[in-house]
Amino acid sequence: MAHTENHATHREVELLETLRSQGGSARTSHLADVLGVSEETIRRTVKALAKAGMVRRVHGGVYLSNTEALDPIGSRLKKRTKAKVQIAAAAASMIPSGSCVFLDVGSTTAHVATGLKSHRDLTIVTNGIHAAQALVDNNDNQVFLAGGAFHHVMDGTFGSETIAFVERFNIDVAVISIDGFDSETGFLLSNAAEAALARFVTQRAKRVLVVTDVTKFGQSAPLIACKPTDVTAVLIDKLPDSVFHRKLIEWEIEVVVVPDTKIEKSR
Repeated sequence: MAHTENHATHREVELLETLRSQGGSARTSHLADVLGVSEETIRRTVKALAKAGMVRRVHGGVYLSNTEALDPIGSRLKKRTKAKVQIAAAAASMIPSGSCVFLDVGSTTAHVATGLKSHRDLTIVTNGIHAAQALVDNNDNQVFLAGGAFHHVMDGTFGSETIAFVERFNIDVAVISIDGFDSETGFLLSNAAEAALARFVTQRAKRVLVVTDVTKFGQSAPLIACKPTDVTAVLIDKLPDSVFHRKLIEWEIEVVVVPDTKIEKSR
């Protein structure tokens, strides 16, 4: 099955990746030097990204709009903790003991790992340090930490080696997090390597649970995380705006609102 197309052009993704490496902001002249293109090319690219809401322009420079995606996972674990823990508990309740489960590097997913501690005989496949540490040597669970290039900001591994490692497993449930959601393309991520892994995993897993708080709805990010039709359920702290809710129903995705655990089923 072919991978879903990127949400942004190659030039736009390249510029966004460079902005992230610069801490989220940079002068136009510096971006031109780093990317080896003219300042006019940078200005055109920035204009397109600003129109999409991915960056904000200032005199002589640009900065990322969705700055939380830049934060280290350790920092994100401390934000909106109550909602994330409740979402994670609901997600864990939907995963039976004995399952083969993929957990990504997201902060809410790390809380899901903690919520799975009472489960038995799980096969956990993850590219995230926090998820692996939470479940290793617990209730006869087997924990497999994927190899690959280590990214310290996300405390996880990525790249072709990571994908090749995950390919060995028959995944029952994949739990993924997102950086944004829009009503046209659905679930979005900011990092190219993270998005590539998410697309691969969601195409293979029997069930896909997206765990997120409602603040991600309406947030922009440059890359598509997965096909909406590959997602089984979204677990969220409250219903998103009606335009987003209608799209989830249209895509036949269950919406589990936590802590109310109200399920909106479209099938």
